[in-house]
Amino acid sequence: MADAATIPAIVVDGSVLLATINGALWTALRIGGLVMVAPLFGTRAVPRRVKGMLALALGFAMAPLAGEPPPLPGIDPLTILLVMREVLIGVAMGFVLRLAFEAGALAGEFVAQGTGLSFAVLADPLRGTNAGVVGQWFYLCFTLLFLSMNGHLLMVELLADSWRAVPLGSSWTPDAATLRAIPEFGGRMFAMAIQIALPVVLAMLVVNLAFGVMSRAAPALNPIQLGLPASLLLGLFLMVALTGQLLAPVQGLFAEAFDLALGWLG
Repeated sequence: MADAATIPAIVVDGSVLLATINGALWTALRIGGLVMVAPLFGTRAVPRRVKGMLALALGFAMAPLAGEPPPLPGIDPLTILLVMREVLIGVAMGFVLRLAFEAGALAGEFVAQGTGLSFAVLADPLRGTNAGVVGQWFYLCFTLLFLSMNGHLLMVELLADSWRAVPLGSSWTPDAATLRAIPEFGGRMFAMAIQIALPVVLAMLVVNLAFGVMSRAAPALNPIQLGLPASLLLGLFLMVALTGQLLAPVQGLFAEAFDLALGWLG
């Protein structure tokens, strides 16, 4: 048995410990804002305790990258404004990434309207609302593509780059052009959703027009009874074909979202 005198003593400096906790808490503010609204992590399927633990764990790990944190003052207006700024930066970055995912859900709704599957509505655990089955399918496809390109690791890299652009305690004021960038990306999200769904929507429009002509030319064939099954089968076939072509446009959309999430910080 070793002598107690030979065991080295472990001395914990209280000031160093408080400084470490202070830096981790300030760092966790921006991370928590991102985790609250980011895709995958910001959904209701992830419990709040898990989100909080993830924000604190990343806060301790990434505190050296965030810069010198503010001191430990009392509750004053400046501290409240700094806390709000860090949370809003994280929320804005997560919201931009979330918009890219919503393009898939919106494309699914457009496809569902054309294929006659708009009545199929189920509870969506990822988004916390009732959504169409086709919209959930496209949302899951976007999720798998996001994970395949290591999007969860790119979010951690995004956080590290955000502190290089706007460190803790630094002065930062966004201009009007920066604030307009996020709404403009929302328009880009709608355009991408239409671009993805347009081939299927146009094909189903041609099919519906063909059955409409048949109903006028030969009412005895009861084309309405044949039209819905044919539309469903053709719609499912086109969705399978479209899924194989999603890689390039979705990767481009995600790359644009990550660039915007960092670029609007200046």
